[in-house]
Amino acid sequence: MSTNVVARCKKCANAPTCIDIGRGLCHTTIMQNYLTQNAKITLTDGDVARFEQYYEFLVEENAKYNLTAVTDHDEVWTKHFVDSMLGAQFVPQGATLVDIGCGAGFPSVPLAVVRPDIRATLVDSLTKRVNFCTELCRKIGVRAQVLHDRAEDFAKTNSERFDVATARAVAPLNILLEYTAQVVKLGGIVLAYKTDDSEVALAQNAAKTLCLRLESAHPFVLPDGSNRCLLVYRKYAHTPKQYPCGQNKPRKFPL
Repeated sequence: MSTNVVARCKKCANAPTCIDIGRGLCHTTIMQNYLTQNAKITLTDGDVARFEQYYEFLVEENAKYNLTAVTDHDEVWTKHFVDSMLGAQFVPQGATLVDIGCGAGFPSVPLAVVRPDIRATLVDSLTKRVNFCTELCRKIGVRAQVLHDRAEDFAKTNSERFDVATARAVAPLNILLEYTAQVVKLGGIVLAYKTDDSEVALAQNAAKTLCLRLESAHPFVLPDGSNRCLLVYRKYAHTPKQYPCGQNKPRKFPL
């Protein structure tokens, strides 16, 4: 009787889900090939180990704090880690980056893992997320500032401070742009993570009001077949000081 031998990747031998699934490639190798082709990223053994630590800590803390609905190992890699890393190619070398509504650290922490030159600041209004991201960065050795603040209040005290502002799964595009435009330097970019570009037309008024111009849209198909689109907005003039409006007005009265 023959015995099927399960092939494991040496990079993630501790991950029980990383097995040969019939294509001769383990899951991590598939992710690596995808990142090389789509984002010119090569993960080191150290990077993979840090992402495995990230995953373990995320699942552990998620049981207490409900940080994400996605907890399967391969899904977290695809829908969170790989998705986040796709943005690295649009961030300038040595950039200051702020992640508005950082949640469980996506996309800023994966970006900081593969791009240690990025000087990252994470902002969230919920204490549990701030505490999680603070401890996460300590555990996996990511240098980042993690702040507890509302997006509207943070923008008022950090006007035009960052080269890049990013947000993922935070709000509809027009609201996301209002939250992020003020903190971006003149000539800097807002990097919006979306499923597709279907919200662009509805966000045209917001972009014009906030002095942002859509520079490029980059659609991707993730390894699991799901669609993603990264939208790059360039700030061409100073955003009017009244934006973002305070007291949750961007959501109540969107541009």
